[in-house]
Amino acid sequence: MRYVGLGAAGVVAVVLLALVGMRLVDGGDDDGPRPDQAQPGPVLLVPGYGGSRTALGRLADRLRAEGRTAKVLTLPGDGTGALEEQAATLDAAVGDALAVGAPSVDVVGYSAGGVVARLWVDRHGGAEKARRVVSLGSPLHGTKLAGLGARFASGACPRACQELAPGSELLDGIDDPLPARLPWLSIWTENDETVQPPDSARLDGAVNLSLQSICPAARTAHGELPTDPYVTALVLDALGTDPLTEPTACP
Repeated sequence: MRYVGLGAAGVVAVVLLALVGMRLVDGGDDDGPRPDQAQPGPVLLVPGYGGSRTALGRLADRLRAEGRTAKVLTLPGDGTGALEEQAATLDAAVGDALAVGAPSVDVVGYSAGGVVARLWVDRHGGAEKARRVVSLGSPLHGTKLAGLGARFASGACPRACQELAPGSELLDGIDDPLPARLPWLSIWTENDETVQPPDSARLDGAVNLSLQSICPAARTAHGELPTDPYVTALVLDALGTDPLTEPTACP
């Protein structure tokens, strides 16, 4: 993506449009109870920046076809407000699922939705409620696009945009390793035009996977992650009952 010749307004437009498109090792010191890995519960899918539920709809359908209960969350407002409010929405949905007898929940976060999941784990005790977490192309250490928006036109860069800037107070606050024994798979594509650099999705304590490391021919873009057949297969496998390990072959 080239920015030469763009004025501040142009940069902001590119930033906002692009953003809308958006372990098994011990770490941390959380030693609370863990859900039974052999008892999958419902899957809660968290949309990316802008809150559109469309991108995750097909993935939710595939999960239902496999016999899972799957729900795509509706984020407060337009999904560009405070990420903490979005994490509270996720926590409320988790609480509702557990209250009616679900043995656990699995969480899938797309783009900024993965940051929301990480925030939920950090501030809402999510490691004691989630059986497994999968994030898709999530800017867990920020994205340069949001940094451009926050720097050149903060008034036109909503709260979530500012919080997704590299080095933001929110991202720095959740930069610790994951709580021990929380299975988390973070997938990203090297062709990501929205999350820059793409390996901002790397998370200490997670199973970290560049799609091209096992599927070299994949040309998957950021906006295609939730519907890409390779990614869908990886998600279905990660949310099964076998131990979550790093995939070594293209599905």
